Amino acid sequence: MRAVLTWRDKAEQCIYDLAFKPDGTQLILAAGNRLLVYDTSDGTLLQPLKGHKDAVYCVAYAKDGKRFASGSADKSVIIWTSKLEGILKYTHGDSIQCVSYNPVTHQLASCSSSDFGLWSPEQKSVSKNKSSSKITCCSWTNDGQYLALGMFNGIISIRNKNGEEKVKIERPGGSLSPVWSICWNPSREEHNDILAVADWGQKLSFYQLSGKQIGKDRSLNFDPCCISYFTKGEYILLGGSDKQVSLFTKDGVRLGTVGEQNSWVWTCKVKPDSNYVVVGCQDGTISFYQLIFSTVHGLYKDRYAYRDNITDVIVQHLITEQKVRIKCKELVKKIAIYKNRLAIQLPEKILIYELSSDDSLDMHYRVKEKIIRKFECNLLVVCADHIILCQEKRLQCLSFSGVKEREWQMESLIRYIKVIGGPPGREGLLVGLKNGQILKIFVDNLFAIILLKQATAVRCLDMSASRNKLAVVDENDMCLVYDIHTKELLFQEPNANSVAWNTQCEDMLCFSGGGYLSIKASTFPVHQQKLQGFVVGYNGSKIFCLHVFSMSAVEVPQSAPMYQYLDRKMFKEAYQIACLGVTDTDWRELAMEALEGLEFETAKKAFIRVQDLRYLELINSIEERKKRGETNNDLFLADVFSYQGKFHEAAKLYKRSGHENLALDMYTNLRMFEYAKDFLGSGDPKETKMLITKQADWARNTNEPKAAVEMYISAGEHVKAIEISGDHGWVDILIDIARKLDKAEREPLLMCAHYFKKLDNPDYAAEIYLKIGDLKALVQLHVETQRWDEAFALGEKHPEFKDDIYVPYAQWLAENDHFEEAQKAFHKAGRQAEAVRVLEQLTHNAVVESRFRDAAYYYWVLSMQCLAVAQDPAQKDTMLSKFHHFQHLAELYHGYHAIQRYTEEPFSLHLPETLFNISRFLLHSLTKDTPLGISKVNTLFTLAKQSKALGAYKLARHAYDKLQGLQIPARFQKSIELGSLTIRSKPFHDSEELVPLCYRCSTNNPLLNNLGNVCINCRQPFVFSASSYEVLHLVEFYLEEGITDEEAVSLIDLEAPRPKHKNKWQEITSSSILGAGWSPTPPDSQTLRLDETMDSMGDDDPFMAKLSFEQGGSEFVPVVVSRSVLRSMSRRDVLIKRWPLPLRWQYFRSLLPDVSITMCPSCFQMFHSEDYELLVLQHTCCPYCRRRTDDPVP
Repeated sequence: MRAVLTWRDKAEQCIYDLAFKPDGTQLILAAGNRLLVYDTSDGTLLQPLKGHKDAVYCVAYAKDGKRFASGSADKSVIIWTSKLEGILKYTHGDSIQCVSYNPVTHQLASCSSSDFGLWSPEQKSVSKNKSSSKITCCSWTNDGQYLALGMFNGIISIRNKNGEEKVKIERPGGSLSPVWSICWNPSREEHNDILAVADWGQKLSFYQLSGKQIGKDRSLNFDPCCISYFTKGEYILLGGSDKQVSLFTKDGVRLGTVGEQNSWVWTCKVKPDSNYVVVGCQDGTISFYQLIFSTVHGLYKDRYAYRDNITDVIVQHLITEQKVRIKCKELVKKIAIYKNRLAIQLPEKILIYELSSDDSLDMHYRVKEKIIRKFECNLLVVCADHIILCQEKRLQCLSFSGVKEREWQMESLIRYIKVIGGPPGREGLLVGLKNGQILKIFVDNLFAIILLKQATAVRCLDMSASRNKLAVVDENDMCLVYDIHTKELLFQEPNANSVAWNTQCEDMLCFSGGGYLSIKASTFPVHQQKLQGFVVGYNGSKIFCLHVFSMSAVEVPQSAPMYQYLDRKMFKEAYQIACLGVTDTDWRELAMEALEGLEFETAKKAFIRVQDLRYLELINSIEERKKRGETNNDLFLADVFSYQGKFHEAAKLYKRSGHENLALDMYTNLRMFEYAKDFLGSGDPKETKMLITKQADWARNTNEPKAAVEMYISAGEHVKAIEISGDHGWVDILIDIARKLDKAEREPLLMCAHYFKKLDNPDYAAEIYLKIGDLKALVQLHVETQRWDEAFALGEKHPEFKDDIYVPYAQWLAENDHFEEAQKAFHKAGRQAEAVRVLEQLTHNAVVESRFRDAAYYYWVLSMQCLAVAQDPAQKDTMLSKFHHFQHLAELYHGYHAIQRYTEEPFSLHLPETLFNISRFLLHSLTKDTPLGISKVNTLFTLAKQSKALGAYKLARHAYDKLQGLQIPARFQKSIELGSLTIRSKPFHDSEELVPLCYRCSTNNPLLNNLGNVCINCRQPFVFSASSYEVLHLVEFYLEEGITDEEAVSLIDLEAPRPKHKNKWQEITSSSILGAGWSPTPPDSQTLRLDETMDSMGDDDPFMAKLSFEQGGSEFVPVVVSRSVLRSMSRRDVLIKRWPLPLRWQYFRSLLPDVSITMCPSCFQMFHSEDYELLVLQHTCCPYCRRRTDDPVP
């Protein structure tokens, strides 16, 4: 440590105190009755401040840098701003001895001879506390919680922020040892607050906040006037009557003198966060010093020892970064390290340490020897059993017991000394002198060996690992390398301040200088990289560099020198360099270069290092081939080039060695087909096609399908091209291929069609099927894509495909809930069984779901289909039976629809008369089994209600009686019971208006007919309106044997004029009826026949005569008419049900021509014309068979 004076000034009065602005830019001095403000950078006096009337004893700056305070013998304290303006002044009862700012709250403590005060900007007044003795000094703790007061009577009082005493420290010296200066350690790393105390008992002491003393008092041998810590608390400054400032450790160990003065030192402080010290003296001298702490250190291979905090030694392992601290508690002057030895020179002794084990990573040192003796030396070196002291021109060799064994006297000053190894007790030293001599000395030999002599002074030395070369850095920053044996200068390099040989490689050294690190291998050019500091060691790939005070191990890849060797094809040397430490990329480059140079052994080692199995396999295979006698290096090198990706070079070598096929295989395996084609030139077309196919296969496998398709097309592989295009959905390419293909190429065309269907492009698929003439596939396509119109059009042209079209169409309709259309399609396709099955299912569903109108419609359709099937003679009887059964069910369900709506819904659209008629019709029809879904309860309930409403009380009572014997739903129970009671109050007869009339025999029929829906007199079946269910004025008649339907219609259409007679048909007497003659008829029937030759007894309508029948007969006698009667009929009076074969037509004569009746031409149901027209307007179709008005008549 040395102190360098930066600037000095002289004031006229004594400097009692000083304070730095926290940022270190200004210095405030208390000089006489003024404050002097200096610029710390150059010692310029910025401004004197006047405000006090007497000597200023103390000054302090607030930690925030906003204000400072001064205290004077005039009993006043002045607060100043950082702009050097006084803003506040307050007084005490006595002269002010010291002031101090709280570092946290910026509260100011001002102490006088009799009291102390606490002031803060928030307070209007200063709170003061009395003191039992004169206060000489004060100091706040780091956290600002406590204030320590040093008193003239030797007592230290520790107070809190409010001035209350918490701890009182009474010192042994008492009033004979006045406390003159105290200071708390500012370090935040300390666990406890430590107070340093200097008293005029000439002692330095340390205390904890609790009042407990740390260690013992340290004698000073002078009266201390000031004590202060460095910013981080690592050192203490102390000045006083010895006219100098001394530097101490934080533990109180004296390290040296900062600066000697001519008078007492009253104050000394450290500039914040720096090594600058200012000293104020009795005679007014102000001195500003810079403290320079020199580096004391030693290095051996990867162990570095250096001084820390002046008194400690830290040993650092540069590889593992482990550190160990050795506390010496004294000034460390010199350090030397060698192998397992460590020597530390202290002021009065030398300590020899050794490692506790032989482990190369062991960091535990223990004291081996102590040489208790003061030595003066410039350099210190330690060996296995000796220490070497260097003083100017003299070298001394001492044993660890302190006995001097040898001494060497040099011709010139010793500038550099280094241990270069050797057996224990016989180590060699390399010594460089100022006169340029370089010597080698063995510690057991009195004679020095001169290695060489150069003209310039030596600054740094190092010897290569094999002791064959010597590197020297001279005072001109030149690095010179010599051959030790020949003394020849091998080379020299400029800009060097230190040099080191690589301990693991003979031909490598590094040197530093000018901010660069230079690495030189053999005689190759220097490789440079940026580096600050001094090179002190070079081990493998690590360079040990000292920068300022820190040593670091820099990992330096040896890439540059390795490449220099590679450039000269020196593979083995390059491998040795790589072993020192290069990147994986460099190893790979070395391996590749060695492989290309056919240096297989080196290449193998390098590939093992980078774990490249592929190249190792190549090398092994080449070695095996060499063992088998192959000697063609061109072929080996071609294999190497192909592995490296240098395919063109490989191909040339293959061709040169006569193995063109290997080149071709290489290109095709690598999918480099263009190069393969170039290599082939205009060769065999088959091989060219094979190449294109391989290329396409590769493009397909590497997910380049478009390229693959183009190649397949050019190679004529249409199937593969179609397959890829189809899988990727490239319709345009498929169209292109399909249109270019000939129609004879069915397989690729069918594949195209398959993909068109799959990709939802049926038009193109259809185009292909037409191209190859595959109509069946075209039909199937239309069916699959549900393009029914095109399918039907094709079916019209080619009827053989009818089943293939209509059956799927019907199934599709059924799947999409279009059952009626489906049923028609099945029917149209001739699949009657399926058609019937669909209809039956539809009918069953309609009944179960109470859709009775739909059920009626489906039964009607079913009956008509049965009629169509009945044209087949084999099925005629069965189908006709089913036809009549289904027709009957259709009529029942059609009528029951109104009943169900009436009973289930709150409102009914039907008139009471209609419901009355329907319920009677149903009861007359349900004489045997009741069909599924039709409820007798609902029918009787409706009949009872409507009968009562219309006046048919007898019938109503009968209906209620019938209901009593049936299981009645709960919802009707109350209503039926009430109706059964109330009907008793009504007359026991029915209204005459409701009684139905038979239009054939004019007989009034009962409302409830045991025979059913036929006349009780003539047994003529009633014809009902399909809407109101009234009995229509129609009488069915039959044709005489031998008259065909066509002839009958033509006869009716003649409309011959009738002879006029006086009597009307209503006046026919029984005698005229009796006059009618019987003629034989078929044996199983009996027919009333009118003789054509017989006089008609004046009847004007021959048909009326036909209506007569035998009274009291139980058999029904149909009305049969002859040709003459047919001729007499009017066309508008006759209604014909034109049933298809095998049924005969049915003929009905209207007996009231003025009342119009309409018959549906499809289902042949009869309606009053007005009712029919209204229903057609409502439903836009026939209410029974749902034939639309615009549909053609079947």
